[in-house]
This record gives sequence, structure tokens and C-alpha cells, in this order.
Amino acid sequence: MRLHQIHQVYFIGIGGIGMSALARYFKNIGKHVAGYDKTPTELTRELEGMGIEVHYEDNLDLISPVYLNKENTLIIITPAIPKDHKEWNYFIQNDFEIKKRAKVLGIITKDTYCFAVAGTHGKTTTSSILGHILYQSGVDVTAFVGGIVENYNSNLIGDGEKVTVVEADEFDRSFLHLHPDVACVTSMDADHLDIYGDTASIEASFKEFAYKITDKERLFIPVGLPLEATEVSINNGGAYTVKNVKVVEGAYVFDIQTPKEYLKEVAFSLPGKHNLTNALLAFSMAYSYGVNPKEIIKALASFKGVKRRFSYQIKTPDLVYIDDYAHHPTEINAVHQAVRELYPTKKVLAIFQPHLFSRTKDFVDGFAESLSQFDQVLLLDIYPARELPMEGVTSDWLLGKINNSNKKLIAKTALTAELKATDCTVIVTIGAGDIGELTGLVKETLNEKK
Repeated sequence: MRLHQIHQVYFIGIGGIGMSALARYFKNIGKHVAGYDKTPTELTRELEGMGIEVHYEDNLDLISPVYLNKENTLIIITPAIPKDHKEWNYFIQNDFEIKKRAKVLGIITKDTYCFAVAGTHGKTTTSSILGHILYQSGVDVTAFVGGIVENYNSNLIGDGEKVTVVEADEFDRSFLHLHPDVACVTSMDADHLDIYGDTASIEASFKEFAYKITDKERLFIPVGLPLEATEVSINNGGAYTVKNVKVVEGAYVFDIQTPKEYLKEVAFSLPGKHNLTNALLAFSMAYSYGVNPKEIIKALASFKGVKRRFSYQIKTPDLVYIDDYAHHPTEINAVHQAVRELYPTKKVLAIFQPHLFSRTKDFVDGFAESLSQFDQVLLLDIYPARELPMEGVTSDWLLGKINNSNKKLIAKTALTAELKATDCTVIVTIGAGDIGELTGLVKETLNEKK
């Protein structure tokens, strides 16, 4: 498939965070773009505001005729599409060019200098920081990221043709379609066991991805990962090391030891030691490409973060509300570490929506342990996403394993009353499902209470 031969691009699942970034990209380079999704969201409304046609019913009659002509039309599908989807089946039966998002990203990146960010956790933040660094440093870059970057209010940074930044997603082994020149692996914790089956299989897949980088000076990992690569760390050795970390007016200030020089007084405002590691990985990748370290440091200082990654919704001396996408025990632990570092004397309420029955089943003890650390826990029902229910796998089952007397399973409709009743002054909503759509309600309730 040659992209220059494609005139129309139609998306099934256009509202997904990764799919919508591709939709923006194709619109930016002059293609006709349209798509279907189940429900309207803030993302789909933004796409419509760009002139992209979006509809919300699985109905061929709602597709403009130009996209039903298979000549010069590309269909891009999400892996979560149900097999009985009418539009998808029409395109299959009529021999349209159909590609998964990962395959299309592979085609786009093949003819560019590609930075790929892999890992079970930290992909979106690290790729966003890296995209921001390269763009602010004048590199001819397009970065496809899996979140809305606050600096740009978009999941697409830049419109360059020479360099790309992509998240290398391990789900469904998608990252094996990419053609990276520089890469990092942020973490290799077990996840997506519904796809991989066991921890050994997911580690083998990450190693297969890592083998795509033949020059190990262009593959970056935190110290301790079982890969042959350039290591980075916080106070623990490695080719790139963060040293002398202190907190100044709510931001980290630190030094960086590189293989060539020692850089002082670097500032970065995202809380949590995990985000320091993410920033150091992005720094190292940009530095290896030859970006001036002064430009990198300037960009790190101006990076505002990613929506739903430790996103402050309320931040006052008396009340704090943070929203985070964490959906794995390791990520919840990282949120807890950051909150306790910033607010060591305050009581913290965690409102958690588990994501996927399979993930809840696979990591139930880890979820229970990570959630038990908070002062109060409110648990919502499991968000199923692409899955059907599993017998015995419920939020009530998880609740029973949480070692915390101040815990409760609630319906979304009960959330307002619980927020009014709590004496916690730091509130955190956590999860990858539709809990992010409750931020408005939570903010309104807390502001009324205040």
C-alpha cells in the first residue's frame, strides 16, 4: 500500500485515542477522512470540529458515497471491533484495503526516522515528553501519542515529514509492525495476559521488539530490565543518571550525568519518581539524536503533562483533586507514591474503576495491595471494554481482598453523596474506563462542598 495513492480514509472506531491521532494526521496531509464510533465523546467532537465526518450508528447509509468506492480508499479498524459489525463486513466482502492501526503506523514510520516508545507503563507520558522536546527543538517531527498533551490540547504533535514518534503498543503484539531507529522500553511488567497467556510470553515479545534496534546505544531502558541496552536511572548508575533530586516550588530540580557531560539544575514539573524516569528516557533518546542539551532542558521545563496522567482538576491549599489513567497495580503504586510525596500529611481518597475482567482476574491481589495503601477506597464496577463478564470476577470480589476498613463498593449514582461525606482532602480518580467522564461531576461536587 502506498499512502500517496490513498485519497480517502475511513475509520471504524475513530474515537479511540490512537485512532483519532491517525485521523488528525491524515486530515493534516490532505486526505478525506470520516469514521464511525459507538458514542460521541470530547475527542470525536474535536474531530468533527476539524471537518471530519463522524457518525454513531453502524449503518452504511450514513457513510458518504465517496468512502464506499474502494478505489483509493483505506479502511482503518480498531482491534476491539465486533465480528458482526455491518460496516466492517461490507468492506471485507467488497475487498477494500483494510488495515489495523498498528499496521498503518508501521507504514507511516517506515520512511521516516522513527522513535518508538514501548513498555507496559509510561508509554504515553514518555512519548509525549519526547515529542514535545523534538518539536520545541525545531526537529521536523510528527508525534502520535496515546493521550491529550496539555501543551497542544491534542494527541498529535507537529506535522513533520522526516521524524516520527510513536507509542509501541504491546497489545496484540502491535509494536512488531513498527520500524524504529531509536527506541526505549519503559517497563516489562505482566499485562494483557488474555493475549499472551503468561509473563514469559510477554517478555519474549518485548525482546523481539528490542531486537529491531541493532545498535544498542539507540535502545534505552531503566536499570534492571533484562535487555541488552543503554541504561538510565535515578541515583543508581547507568549511562544516563539523574542525581541530586530536590523539590522546589512543586517541581523536581535535578542534575543529569550523560556519557559526555554533567548538566545542572534541570527542572521538570510532573510529580512521581516514575515520571522522572520517563523524562530521563525521553532526554536520552533526544540527546542520542543530537538535539542540543540546552534545548532539551528548556523543553522539559515547559512540559505541562498529559490529560488523565496525574492531571490536577482542583489544586488549592485545602483541597486537591487528581485524575489518573492508572489501570495496573504498578501504576496505582506510582500514583500513591507521588501523592504521598506531595501531600504527606493529608488523607487521600482513591476512587477506582477496574478495567477489564481479565486484568482484574490476573492481578486481583496486586490491585488489592496497591489500593489498601490509601486512607479511603471507593470501588466502582468493572469497566468491560471489549470483554464479556467472567464468572466470579467482580468488583465485590476485589473489595473483599482490600486490607482497608474504610472501603466501599458503590454505583456511580452514589458518588456525589460519598464525596460530600468524606473527610479526605486529596481525592484521586483512577482507571482506564469511562471514569474519566466523571471528572466534571467530581469537580462540581467538591467545589460545592468547599
